[in-house]
Amino acid sequence: MIVATVLPLLRKDAWWIRVFDFPRIQITVITVIVALSYLYISGVEGVFAKVFTITLFACLIYQSYMMYPYMPFARKQVQKSRSQSEGASLRLLFANVLMANRNADELRDIIRREDPDVILTVETNKWWQGELKEFEKTHPLTVHHPLDNTYGMLFYSRLELINPEVTFLVEDDIPSIHMKLRLPNGKEIELHCLHPRPPFPTEAEQSTERDAELLIVGRAIKKKDEPVIVMGDLNDVAWSRTNYLFQDISGLLDPRIGRGFFNTFHASYPFIRFPLDHFFHTHHFRLIELKRLENFGSDHFPVMIALSYEPDAEFEQEELQPDAAQVSEAEEKIEMAV
Repeated sequence: MIVATVLPLLRKDAWWIRVFDFPRIQITVITVIVALSYLYISGVEGVFAKVFTITLFACLIYQSYMMYPYMPFARKQVQKSRSQSEGASLRLLFANVLMANRNADELRDIIRREDPDVILTVETNKWWQGELKEFEKTHPLTVHHPLDNTYGMLFYSRLELINPEVTFLVEDDIPSIHMKLRLPNGKEIELHCLHPRPPFPTEAEQSTERDAELLIVGRAIKKKDEPVIVMGDLNDVAWSRTNYLFQDISGLLDPRIGRGFFNTFHASYPFIRFPLDHFFHTHHFRLIELKRLENFGSDHFPVMIALSYEPDAEFEQEELQPDAAQVSEAEEKIEMAV
């Protein structure tokens, strides 16, 4: 547990280091068990015992510090909506379907019940495109890029799309979708849909490409002063160094802060769960609703968010700002990847 805590402090992109960003909850629980067991069995007699015990508790404090913003008693980064104007809200549903999953009926039931304005599914191939075809009637504005490499994307909307495009920001086989949406009240909102490759031996030896994709989008957002939403399976946890860097570089807010973890992966194993699926947005929005939905056979839970565009929110919700070191770190990661 000491090694698992210390390794991520190294600013290295190797998968076997970055993977320890993920299980902070699990590391914390096991560290508590180890520390209490050691105190019960061995006590704190001798220099080694004292140093070992202090180190374990230091690891526990550090892990708790990194996760603290997502505790329900922490200060909320996004405020609850108070004054929803007609035509100024939108509901977005995201689901990583697990390409081999065949429980499309259950996902369709969830989508019908939640009735979102925007639907994004990833890991979708031609089979899933056929299974979700009914939503082309209710959400006729679409962007489809099905693939058999687990990085396909299907996008459905009943809000008007402006200049939608599929791009490959870093890797030739990893698409992302970018566009503007027009709300019923006429306000235009920029939307970015992402699903970068995770750092894992069967996927990528380094996290460099994943980090760069997030930071390229974040850098572009920071140059604008308009409402923006980023959504998708970012294959990174909410409390990683890269995620915090992405937020500072982009200025985007995380509606989960002060509300909970909203762990979405792995849906089948309660003890191995991390918050991998994300919604971020600029300070122009307040939150109406955010919830994790039920499992439909995928390894991810779907998630749904309802946001209200409220221009006065920016005076209450401060936009995040990067320092010079963070800007330099982001530029270096982008250069390494592209």
